[in-house]
Amino acid sequence: MKKTILSLASGAALLAASFSGSAAEKLTLQLKWVTQAQFAGYYVALEKGYYKDLGVDLTIKPGGPDIAPAQVLAGGGADIVVDWLPSALATREKGLPLVNIGQIYGKSGMMLTCLKDSGIATPADFAGKTLGVWFFGNEYPFLSWMSKLGYSTAGGADGVTVLKQGFNVDPIFQGQADCVSTMTYNEYGQVLDGGLTPEELVLFKYEEEGVATLEDGLYVLEDSLKDPKKLDAYAKFLKATIKGWEWAAANPEDAGLIVLEYDDTGAQTEAHQIRMAKEVAKLLSNSDKGIGYLEPAAFERTVKILLDSESTPVITKQPEGAYTHVVFDAAAKL
Repeated sequence: MKKTILSLASGAALLAASFSGSAAEKLTLQLKWVTQAQFAGYYVALEKGYYKDLGVDLTIKPGGPDIAPAQVLAGGGADIVVDWLPSALATREKGLPLVNIGQIYGKSGMMLTCLKDSGIATPADFAGKTLGVWFFGNEYPFLSWMSKLGYSTAGGADGVTVLKQGFNVDPIFQGQADCVSTMTYNEYGQVLDGGLTPEELVLFKYEEEGVATLEDGLYVLEDSLKDPKKLDAYAKFLKATIKGWEWAAANPEDAGLIVLEYDDTGAQTEAHQIRMAKEVAKLLSNSDKGIGYLEPAAFERTVKILLDSESTPVITKQPEGAYTHVVFDAAAKL
């Protein structure tokens, strides 16, 4: 089915290109993680031919534990990457000029999932506890939160011990941590699938703790925006992407199944992908301008949270030129 649909979409795009006199623009998108419904909108747009319809020949590269999207972008392995804003800002400050051209998620899905029998009921109970944290750019919101709470991350009775958590929830089952990092749409489900019940858990959502930072956004290298041809391709890409995400949000069960078709590892299950697609739909940008628009106030909120992290600064100065609405505005005119 997939190949047939893609073939038909490709044929339509080629026909359109022959009338316009221009070939499809090749673009590569590097995902932040493996093929899963976290990225459903891109796969929906690919499957349904939305990219081809606008003259974009898109390749989607799955991510993984050993893949840093920014490094792939810097090395020329991708034109666009999915990344979280804290990571992108930290990378930009270090010298790689990432620019956000579209914001897909408007809410954070990150939270700490804690065992109730650990004695943790509120953040005031974190002292002396072991907390599982993802690194590789995912640690920045956590470090900002601990700084806000006044906890040292070096351990001790008055601080917290940070366990560098693998991209799984094993530590909460193996007695290695009192809390583990989870996403509402992914690892929390894994905790439940592992046998723990909601009644045995205490959840601390970053959104509710006032330390939520912007997550899945689309980033390119700043210099590429100076190329009119590239800018036009980005606009077409974003237009199709937004359409894909709108469809995925309205049809999460079908979107989960589409993602499953593109999972070459066989590691994903239908139930998990559908559940993920439904949860992800709750996080999509709720801007008045729609999915893909980066709200300046949300950007500034993220920056403030990162700058307030005195003990472990994520960024040290107010970023300049870290996002643009040029691509979104061009996409809206297509």
